[in-house]
Amino acid sequence: MRRRPKYSILKKTKLAQSSRVYDQVNLYGCTIGKNTKIDAFVYVEEGVTIGDNCKIRPFVFIPTGVTIEDNVFVGPSVTFTNDKYPKAHGEWKLLETRVKRFASIGARSVINPGVTIGENALIGSGSVVTRDIPDNAIAFGNPARVVNRKVPLHVTSTRPRNTRGSLQG
Repeated sequence: MRRRPKYSILKKTKLAQSSRVYDQVNLYGCTIGKNTKIDAFVYVEEGVTIGDNCKIRPFVFIPTGVTIEDNVFVGPSVTFTNDKYPKAHGEWKLLETRVKRFASIGARSVINPGVTIGENALIGSGSVVTRDIPDNAIAFGNPARVVNRKVPLHVTSTRPRNTRGSLQG
């Protein structure tokens, strides 16, 4: 039996059975995939999709319009935004943001609206991502710039290939 998180709000949220949500989390109308961990003090707005096997660390804000694919790491205090010109009242334009599978975003990074972070990309801590980051890129800074490339990740499954308990394939 899974313990219900204390002081958390989960409204109209699709939460996979194997996912874990910790205390002080607000999830509104979002979809959370299998085996995903949502740490304390995370706020996720409606329409957000978070894939399977993700880890969302404490104090993360994810607004409407963000899609996080499978196997993504989001470090503590990362903030996503969804409007380039926010204001308290009046019209605003939703810009969608996508984080592709196997990407990692370092602590206290800010992800501006309308960008795509590529597959297997790494964003350094404290970065401000203002434009698209390509697949397998390492980027950091304000604004975030690509400084290097990673070897492409060739993973077809996160499960071991051997069914006898050994991780050797």
